[in-house]
Amino acid sequence: MSFTLHYTNPVLMYLIIGVCFLAVLGSGALALGIWMKKLHHESTEPSWLIFLFLTMLVAFVLGIMLGDLNFRTNMQSFYDYENLNDYFYADPARMRGQQMMDAGKVYFSNNTALDLRRSMGFRNLDTYCVAPITTDSLPLTSYDFWAVGLDCCSGNAADFHCGEFNNPSARGGLRLLRDDQRAFFRLAVQQAEASYGIKASHPLFFYWVQDPASEMAAFRDEGYKYYLIGMLVHFSWQMLCVGLAVMGFAKLGHY
Repeated sequence: MSFTLHYTNPVLMYLIIGVCFLAVLGSGALALGIWMKKLHHESTEPSWLIFLFLTMLVAFVLGIMLGDLNFRTNMQSFYDYENLNDYFYADPARMRGQQMMDAGKVYFSNNTALDLRRSMGFRNLDTYCVAPITTDSLPLTSYDFWAVGLDCCSGNAADFHCGEFNNPSARGGLRLLRDDQRAFFRLAVQQAEASYGIKASHPLFFYWVQDPASEMAAFRDEGYKYYLIGMLVHFSWQMLCVGLAVMGFAKLGHY
């Protein structure tokens, strides 16, 4: 659920999940047969089949839920960035948003900086903060590149402090991918247009960072980390359950 198959071939992934579900159902059918015998007093011995079914069911459900959560939180963003283009030495004064629609990671030219004087925030539960990416802080014909962040400005003053805004070596942008946030950042840009008398024909939104590649890799690393943590936690939990079952069966004298 967490990795490439979910991204590139979800049909095959769900087919594999279906096969695993059939295995869980098979163990459930065997466990049900044992349970029915117990109800009819045909057997009083505890059965590993019931234990197997319950632990398989828990592992199956948690694997789907947590795997999908890990994919959507970490790995999907990494794969999205991997499939977008990289742009180097992009000059906000020369480039237009329409020319970089497929940008994922952008390395701006050396004279690029944030124009914090023209930053703006739009409040809708969260505060959506934007600041134009400019060349030498000179006026531009169209401000099409914007650094963004959540809850890192007051919303009513030019006090943008999102991402690496105060890092003089930061000249990189990692593209905003969340569609549910893009409209609110666009409203913040429209407020900036009205307040400062500027124009943004086709704004693109980026997280302002020094090294976009490292920021992208962090999504992958987090995905692997939580996958390994999940495996270790489940293994420990399964060993604990097996140990408790062995002790319980031994006390009953049926092991």
